[in-house]
Amino acid sequence: MKKIIKSIIREIVPIILGILIALYINNWNENRKDEKYIHQILLSIDKELKESNESINEKIPLQKTLIDTLEFYKNNDTISILNVMMKADGISIPSIKISSWKAISSSKIELMEYDRISALADIEEQKENLLSKTQLLMDFTYQNIKETGADKKELIALMMRDIIVSETGLKEEIKGVVENRTID
Repeated sequence: MKKIIKSIIREIVPIILGILIALYINNWNENRKDEKYIHQILLSIDKELKESNESINEKIPLQKTLIDTLEFYKNNDTISILNVMMKADGISIPSIKISSWKAISSSKIELMEYDRISALADIEEQKENLLSKTQLLMDFTYQNIKETGADKKELIALMMRDIIVSETGLKEEIKGVVENRTID
């Protein structure tokens, strides 16, 4: 009976060790793949955030030009909002890119640190807020495109200032995420 038990143990122990080694190697390989994935996604997020910051930096002067043009023609009842928009080359809105963040947030978010997740979620929320303000501005502008009154022009300028404030806050949030990034 002891010989049978010893024989069984001699056969089972190598099998169990083989299974444990295979599990270890599989876990190590999965961790390596996850590290590579998170490294690539963080690089992509940083690239998108830098492009978004550049877009904001390019658009704010154009938006200020629109505000100045609205202020200049505010009291001129012969110049419509459409004419002002044409003189200022329209409404310029930056492109805020967060598709890499959305990709990881819907798949492997557990691989990221909480502070980074929180900051990226804040950027996404600010982007949505900016889109909402932009849509409100566009709707108001199109509904009043033929108006010539100072009050409508002043309201558009006020909406543009509010958008610039939102963009500036978003820019600072992006800057904080990009500067605090640590990739091994």
